[in-house]
Amino acid sequence: MLPVLLFPQFDPVLVHLGPLTIRWYALSYIAGIVLGIALLRRLVRLAPRAGTAEQADDFLGWVTLGVLLGGRLGYILFYQPSYYLTHPLAILKVWQGGMSFHGGALGVIIAMALFTWYNRINFLAFADRVTVAVPIGLGLGRIANFINGELWGREAPASLPWAMIFPDAGGIPRHPSELYEALTEGLLLFLVMFAASRKQSLRERPGLLAGLFLVGYGCARSFCEFFREPDSFLGFLPGGLTMGQLLCIPMIIAGGALIMHARRSPAYAGLPLTDAETAES
Repeated sequence: MLPVLLFPQFDPVLVHLGPLTIRWYALSYIAGIVLGIALLRRLVRLAPRAGTAEQADDFLGWVTLGVLLGGRLGYILFYQPSYYLTHPLAILKVWQGGMSFHGGALGVIIAMALFTWYNRINFLAFADRVTVAVPIGLGLGRIANFINGELWGREAPASLPWAMIFPDAGGIPRHPSELYEALTEGLLLFLVMFAASRKQSLRERPGLLAGLFLVGYGCARSFCEFFREPDSFLGFLPGGLTMGQLLCIPMIIAGGALIMHARRSPAYAGLPLTDAETAES
């Protein structure tokens, strides 16, 4: 039997400050949101304008609530509703893990809908710019999953050079699926979205970039699910699907519909310059 990699024993806690602990997982959320907002500040000002830098800053609080509340409630509803129904206080124990990307995505969509309505800006145009930044947080989150030694992959052949034994996963070589997801849902999807966002002809079609993100994420996640071990309390669904793959189906359909809608819609003229921006120009 060929030697395989042993999972490095990372400490999931980055810093201990007395009773306060800062975990890598929490840091990934913070860094993803902060870096995403910094990029959003630049994207919304590209022609045709979808907002201002100040509005991008204001969106920070909205997106944070959308991610945290949506991600937590999505995990509860999609993955373990019966457990949390009988253990309601466990809902508050977010430090024990339990966040769903699909729930977080719904939370962000609701936050964007309310934010754009309140600020009277185009929802789809703003969503196009937001979705370009989302893979940053996805990639960092998957790296944090790897550091925590959680959400490991299915059994892999020992001949696979990067097959890894996780300490709590039965002592058998497995795919480091967290890294697969970091590379596909994170890095690869970001490169595709960023390259697309550089084309003004695509930015002029509200909903096209958002649709591209939904299709891209749905395909990347569905692919990685073939290497990821299903949650023990769910296992495989009928047809050999996993819950992650099932939840990606409506995302891919919605993304395709958005792309078709964007291609058939008239070009977006964008928001006019503010008085301050006019003075600067």
